[in-house]
Amino acid sequence: MRRSLIRSVGLIVVPLLGLALLTSGLIGAGSRREARPAAAPVPTAAQRLATFAGGCFWSMQKAFDGVAGVVSTTAGYAGGTKADPTYEQVEGGRTGHAESVQVIYDPAKISYEHLLDIYWHHIDPLTPNAAFCDHGVQYRSIIFYGDEEQQRLAETSKRELDQSHRFATPIVTAIQPATAFYPAEGYHQQFYKKNPVRYQAYLIGCGRDQRLRQLWGEVASRESGVAR
Repeated sequence: MRRSLIRSVGLIVVPLLGLALLTSGLIGAGSRREARPAAAPVPTAAQRLATFAGGCFWSMQKAFDGVAGVVSTTAGYAGGTKADPTYEQVEGGRTGHAESVQVIYDPAKISYEHLLDIYWHHIDPLTPNAAFCDHGVQYRSIIFYGDEEQQRLAETSKRELDQSHRFATPIVTAIQPATAFYPAEGYHQQFYKKNPVRYQAYLIGCGRDQRLRQLWGEVASRESGVAR
């Protein structure tokens, strides 16, 4: 299901938020500059990159924004085959990319293990090619590792979670080498800040927080991007 349709479905759940807020288009009256890909921050020698796909990149970016030790976050596309994809191409499932977030972090202030913990508690790791109400390969969950240490830590984290028997079914989140990362258009960056009412309508219509509480219980309530 396309996200634009999901937002329309959300109107049934949150009619008071208004039809115009959800159907007027993502860019609205934004500048042409906002429709171009955002510039990707470059880490310093002391900083590291981490890349995660976990469904809607609006929510994944919010999950890491403001976390102590996180220097910057960028919403974008990873795991596909086409260079410089547009949102429309990725959204149509034609490029193989997944909506992703690239995190620049300071390992002296936050560990990769901590980033993994944040990641797990903001995704549904049980449903293939989907995230909450969004369906399609572009919403699959992936941990992209940048080196052997990240691979080891990601695989250990996934294995321990599986072996904890918290869930009745296996975790389907993939762990794979990092690919080229393409920043999304400017209007997608920090969407939850630029369009808080639309974003809240999307969350409610999608049932994201309810599903996270179902999966993670009280941890989800503490870690929720909405609560932070």
